[in-house]
Amino acid sequence: MTRVFSPEGPSLRELAVQALSSVERGYDRLAPKFDHTPFRTPDAVLSAVASALKATGRYDDGLDLCCGTGAGADVLTEVCRRSVTGVDFSAGMLDVARRRARAAPPGVHWVRADARALPFGPAFDLVVSFGAFGHFLPRELPGLFAQVRSVLRPGGRFAFPVVAPPRPASPAYWTLLGFDAVMRVRNAVWRPPFVMYYRAFRPGEVRRELERAGFRVESRALPEFGRRGDGSPRARMIIAHRTD
Repeated sequence: MTRVFSPEGPSLRELAVQALSSVERGYDRLAPKFDHTPFRTPDAVLSAVASALKATGRYDDGLDLCCGTGAGADVLTEVCRRSVTGVDFSAGMLDVARRRARAAPPGVHWVRADARALPFGPAFDLVVSFGAFGHFLPRELPGLFAQVRSVLRPGGRFAFPVVAPPRPASPAYWTLLGFDAVMRVRNAVWRPPFVMYYRAFRPGEVRRELERAGFRVESRALPEFGRRGDGSPRARMIIAHRTD
């Protein structure tokens, strides 16, 4: 069938099968072709976050939360001196990450686990995540952020990029609204659910939940993406500092 994104990407049929699966099973199926879809975090975002993190200092041990095929772990290898760990609940995505990382420096590890029940103690100075938060419902954020805090050492940081939401008059706004509406209908009539909502991760709510979980929150503009007409950044990096 017709390839949706590129000759190496998934077909329309493969995407349909993924959408009718659970999140875990869907990503297991998509994993071999995931890096050839727009769902992978763009290299420009990864590079901008790496540059911003370097400006905050060097770290010893880093965790890529919901690491997928390991693109975010590449960022951590640039800023962490000792070890990098990627965690994801999809065995298929981790298999791809391991194959990609064969030429990576020593100290890169891959762990299969649910982000809502991380199997680590306070072992990391830095946790990052890229493009995964749409898989968590708003009511799950307190537990998710509590897990992140629990694996950070005192003074550790949780960092992730956020893009400015599209204006209501823009086509992108209505595209995302339509996608979320379709997913809600799908999950109302089909089991198992596939949780992926682009508009559920709202910056104001996220900041409040991070602060309730015991973080001090700041944001830094990612200048590589410029500013909107009102002067606000098109993209930011959120940095949540563990407080004690």
